[in-house]
Amino acid sequence: MQLPPTVTPRAFERLAEIGAADQGQALRVAVEGGGCSGFQYEIALDVPKDDDLVLEGAGQKVVVDTVSLPFLSNAVIDFSEELIGARFVIENPNASSSCGCGTSFSM
Repeated sequence: MQLPPTVTPRAFERLAEIGAADQGQALRVAVEGGGCSGFQYEIALDVPKDDDLVLEGAGQKVVVDTVSLPFLSNAVIDFSEELIGARFVIENPNASSSCGCGTSFSM
């Protein structure tokens, strides 16, 4: 059974800090072919489209296009701050392996 991805409160809080909704934008999470493991995540601020899945929290939005949804079923979209930097991360139970870069995976 495919369930939509979820977004952590920490990710919504970070979007609020950068003022995404104030600019009419949402965090777009997409899956595209490529990367060192076959697929890669594309994460960027973007304007929501009519056919996007919209996940809302703290006055912010995260959007996923319909083609990427099956790849992100049950995934968790989070924000991580580490010594090497801060970034949005995807915890994806569908990925059979991932690359050290954190943006490339295989299924």
